[in-house]
Amino acid sequence: MNTFGTNILLALVWVFLTGSATLGNLLSGFVIGYGALWLIQPLTGSSQYFRRVIAWAKLVLMFLYELALSSWEVALDILTPKLRARPAIIEVPLDVKTDAGILLVTNLISLTPGTLSLDVSDDRKTLLVHAMFADDPEALRARLKSGMERWVIDAVEGP
Repeated sequence: MNTFGTNILLALVWVFLTGSATLGNLLSGFVIGYGALWLIQPLTGSSQYFRRVIAWAKLVLMFLYELALSSWEVALDILTPKLRARPAIIEVPLDVKTDAGILLVTNLISLTPGTLSLDVSDDRKTLLVHAMFADDPEALRARLKSGMERWVIDAVEGP
């Protein structure tokens, strides 16, 4: 069994032992199991699992931060009389290689208010993005590449 499966099994054992089948208890069991597996890692051999769990947690937290920030920007633009939006379509070169990575990047961009993924080039090296606030296309492109795309590469593809 791989490390992730073992961690899930430990979380289920935790739920069984505590007698409370709630989502919070399952997550607690997952965290406790992760800690236990991390502690015995020298005995079982190294695994990319521990780095990937941290990368996925970072991806989720950073996306939630970006979601809140962009929601605030869009709401502020809607509620104030001065129009701040400068929409544009920009090309973002992709470093992500896998289909799953490309799918995740495009969906995260589309889920963020003020941006929308339009198309991926046939060679899968360029993403067209419509941005509501594109005053500086280069800065926006750099923000998307160093933000969402980098987090997805770390979580899905590894270093």
